[in-house]
Amino acid sequence: MDNFAFIVHAIDISDVFRKFKFLKNMPEGIVEKIMEKVPPQKLSHITGVKSPYNEVEGWFVGCTLTTRQMMRLPEDFVIKKIIQTGKLAEKLGAKIVGLGAFTAVVGDAGITVAKNLNIPVTTGNSYTVATALQGAKKAAEIMGHDIKNADVVIIGATGSIGRVCAELAARECRFLTLVGRKTEKLEQVAEKILRDTGLAVKITSNIHKALKKADVVITVTSSVDSIIDVDDLKPGAVVCDVARPRDVSKEVAEKRDDVLIIEGGIVEVPGDVNFNFNFGFPPKTSYACMAETMILALEQRYESFTLGRDLTVAQVEEISKLADKHGFKLAGFRSFEREVKPETIEAIKKNAHKKLLGSQDKTHQGSVKNEG
Repeated sequence: MDNFAFIVHAIDISDVFRKFKFLKNMPEGIVEKIMEKVPPQKLSHITGVKSPYNEVEGWFVGCTLTTRQMMRLPEDFVIKKIIQTGKLAEKLGAKIVGLGAFTAVVGDAGITVAKNLNIPVTTGNSYTVATALQGAKKAAEIMGHDIKNADVVIIGATGSIGRVCAELAARECRFLTLVGRKTEKLEQVAEKILRDTGLAVKITSNIHKALKKADVVITVTSSVDSIIDVDDLKPGAVVCDVARPRDVSKEVAEKRDDVLIIEGGIVEVPGDVNFNFNFGFPPKTSYACMAETMILALEQRYESFTLGRDLTVAQVEEISKLADKHGFKLAGFRSFEREVKPETIEAIKKNAHKKLLGSQDKTHQGSVKNEG
């Protein structure tokens, strides 16, 4: 049977405690030291991934480092740990392995890992981009925004995912702002978009300023800490957070009942799939990066499809077609491990409308006072 493996890791220390409950009473620093020594883990056997054309099985394999460790430990050590996890996938018989979360970001984004394995490697970023854009566009429509005339902001626009998100968004949007830390790199992305589409985009390194007028936000940074705060967003804004760890602080979701925050890249997997592992999603749904690995196995495309930081629009378009062929599709919206139900979105729309009316009344009252 055709098959695949996918590498996962603990986003934070609480994920470690969920898997290894006996470590819960130990100091976090000690637990992290222990995890550095723990070998890669086979976490589950995945069954039932089935399209009209093929059926595949797979495995989740665990790289025993948290996101914080991957950011702080020496890069060579982290990459070696990821390679060891890939070797475990090989031993299980996997014909292709996908890199999840920060394993797809560290170092050269999978190139060194692929060179040290005997099976192809993919980061899943191509399908992540495709579904992030689909999700953001669908959510915008539900919230009453026409994507063509909305103020769209891409945060992390100089990264591999953000850059291609920007290039694809520029085909549909009239008002696009790119945000990144390095102005020179932003200018390069903006110039390419101008050449390819004729759209002149705005660029800035000031996230908070860019968000003040944004109707739709796609955020795809590799920051360890959240970068979008409670007061950054205007009422009625839609935020598609593709980043892991999240770019949007949980406080935003708790205190802003007038903005729609969704997780990017969540898809419904065809077949009677059983992941045999709880990563916080409803049955038969997964991250798009996981799905890309499954799609390639179903298609028997055992190649390093998405690797490094040179992601292209052509790759995104190709994996989108293959996903459609095999029956993968955008799942319902989720936010902070919970389903976002239609009634919740309606409530958000009403709250946004009230706040906008309130701010307009204050503006009107202020102008009346000035005239007086």
